[in-house]
Amino acid sequence: MKRLSTLITPLVLSILMAAVLPATPVKAETVKYKRTLERYIIPDLALINQDGKRVRLRSILKSDTPVIVDFIYGTCTTICPVLSAGFTNLQSKLGATGQNVRLVSITIDPENDSPKVMKDYLKRFRARPGWDFLTGSRADIDVVMKAFNAYIPDKMSHYPLNMILVPRDGSWVRLLGIMSSREFLEEYQRVAGKR
Repeated sequence: MKRLSTLITPLVLSILMAAVLPATPVKAETVKYKRTLERYIIPDLALINQDGKRVRLRSILKSDTPVIVDFIYGTCTTICPVLSAGFTNLQSKLGATGQNVRLVSITIDPENDSPKVMKDYLKRFRARPGWDFLTGSRADIDVVMKAFNAYIPDKMSHYPLNMILVPRDGSWVRLLGIMSSREFLEEYQRVAGKR
């Protein structure tokens, strides 16, 4: 009797497993980023770049070539390095034509992101000319985040977000979520009319 029960148990388990589990392996669902087309009114504020120079946000973001904006901070160890690696890869893939895109990172931690912190951050990511990191007062940064519908109450609740200016009509492609470098390049090319 003992021997029969030891044989039945594995047999019964096998039958139950076959009935419960699907015959083919389940593939993990690929999480895609969300793409929308938006209109933003850019505030006419003076911010400070990584060189300590005052710059007008509206004039930096007005362009006849694509401009890509993200919101990051210098001491982030989660989402920001991923977004910045995307900027680095994009500049690398565009090579000599990298001047056809302007990259703008805006801090969400102006209390700590001084021009020196921002400059060191850009060096760490081997930023080329055409990539600026901006800071300002907390009030000004909040105004900018709200203008881009990207306001968060504190830096720990930030999310992956890139916005690409479509120069021909002034609209913005809003890309929410993590993208591969190939997808990011394709989004840029689509806006730049190269796809």
